[in-house]
Amino acid sequence: MTTFKALRVEQSEQGFSNALLDRNTDDLPPGDVLIRVLWSSLNYKDALSASGNKGVTRNFPHTPGIDAAGIVEEASDGPWSKGDKVIVTGYDLGMNTDGGYGEYIRVPSEWLVRCPLGMTLRDSMIYGTAGLTAALCVSSLIDAGLPDDGEVLVTGASGGVGSVAVALLAQLGYHVVAVTGKPDAQEWLKTLGAAECISREALLEGASRQMLKPRWNGVVDTVGGEPLAAGIKALNYGASAACCGMVASADIPINVFPFILRGVNLLGVDSVELPVEFKQQMWDLLATDWNLHALPTLLTAEVPVSELPDYFPKILKSEMRGRVLVNVSAE
Repeated sequence: MTTFKALRVEQSEQGFSNALLDRNTDDLPPGDVLIRVLWSSLNYKDALSASGNKGVTRNFPHTPGIDAAGIVEEASDGPWSKGDKVIVTGYDLGMNTDGGYGEYIRVPSEWLVRCPLGMTLRDSMIYGTAGLTAALCVSSLIDAGLPDDGEVLVTGASGGVGSVAVALLAQLGYHVVAVTGKPDAQEWLKTLGAAECISREALLEGASRQMLKPRWNGVVDTVGGEPLAAGIKALNYGASAACCGMVASADIPINVFPFILRGVNLLGVDSVELPVEFKQQMWDLLATDWNLHALPTLLTAEVPVSELPDYFPKILKSEMRGRVLVNVSAE
């Protein structure tokens, strides 16, 4: 039995509270592999869990953190051995299974991805779920026939998924148009490679029409709702939109005309329940051909677990940009 620190979300008659508490490894849920967590990251879903959102986490007390990178301490029979460097993202981690905001997690072996050669555990959590999701969006567009030229739209561009998508598409040579509601983020997005930045208002201008003038060769949408509908309505013939988020809305106010008159495609992207072999392939790609030169620029803060409660309200209010790295082993 090992004692460790973990951020615990507790429920009382007054509501939900967060505190860094002592736990021991016997408290962790059953699983094949015990991992000493070194790094995690901050995601929108983590803030929802930390705020007591029952759509994310049903039972409390609970430790959030849908991302974790660390070293195997104990493993039952299987492919993993003590000392292996591993990444865990998605599945039930940080939702109803104690997550990466604790110094130890215990999870099923099939949730683990081997940290690729050429990528540090720290860098893997700058990417985190957001980076993995962005890479999956870009990959789905390329698989659907994204041309080498023309413009690619990224909505929610200053967020975690959006900013990684901007940087990755730009590094791959695409002309990226970034949509952001934060005017002060535009210059930062251009340092990531955005060729142009536009406001949400500009994107939605005239968007109530059934069809818009075709412009985009591809769309990475991280927000859903009206921005996604506007992007779809302005896709070029046969082009595709990759959809992965719903912070604007889970509903899409759109008719069938773009699909049946321009043959466009809406591609759903999921990084949570994606089979682990596909996650491994994407992490390997991020460590090699898609290794981001702009990765340090994406990082806007590195914080210990104890400071996370200050950041949860900010990400829920869309006041954050880029990626927040969590140093789980820091005091």
